[in-house]
Amino acid sequence: MSIWGKIVGGAAGFALGGPIGALLGGLAGHAVDVMNQSTQLEPPEHETDAQDGLDGDRTKNIAFTIGVIVLGAKMAKSDGKVTKDEVSAFKEVFHIPPEEMKNVGRIFDQAKRDARGFEPYARQLGKLFSREPQVLEELLNGLFHIARADGDVTPEELDFLNGVAREFGLSDNDWQRIKASNYGPDAADPYSILGISRDSSDEEIKKAYRQLVRDNHPDKLVAQGMPEEFINVANDKLARINEAYDKISRQRGLR
Repeated sequence: MSIWGKIVGGAAGFALGGPIGALLGGLAGHAVDVMNQSTQLEPPEHETDAQDGLDGDRTKNIAFTIGVIVLGAKMAKSDGKVTKDEVSAFKEVFHIPPEEMKNVGRIFDQAKRDARGFEPYARQLGKLFSREPQVLEELLNGLFHIARADGDVTPEELDFLNGVAREFGLSDNDWQRIKASNYGPDAADPYSILGISRDSSDEEIKKAYRQLVRDNHPDKLVAQGMPEEFINVANDKLARINEAYDKISRQRGLR
């Protein structure tokens, strides 16, 4: 079953717990406050390893998907408007089936009305994917894609995205690299996209490039909890990494 067919329901909400679970529980019509539940998103210790793996994979898939929708809604509030271009970008990148648009819209609207800030949601996702930071980067890249769909990333949106990165637990160096990669090699320093300095040796550049390619391969990200429906985001990032390396290679004559 597609991930979109699983994202609304009381069971999913309560399995997730925390602010994401509370939001889903509210959508399911349950008058139960789960905000005080653990935000670790980890199964109880007494569960078997097999259950842990199955529930963990399902939880991560749902949490990633809800995270994009909720943080997208919170970002829309940050600059006070949601443009048609932003909505179109969301639909194009994340391949929402027509029959699921109503459910996605319900989550988006619920998140916009929610009085909480973005921080609890981003913090919960940061804990869930603390061992898979590349997945968090892909979520952030998806938000960047939506933000720049109408031409420019506004200062308010950029501040919001920086705040999300901090709540995810990403370092400032990671944030600078992610921000650079989302402006593309023609608009940003290709060295920043690879997370290296202009003083780096040829071997250091090659090593950094190879590591980024390994870490950001779509198959690896899907295995770590990113739903397959979001594969275009990963492919776009990998293309920007390749473009940055190609630009540096031409400048330095690397082989």
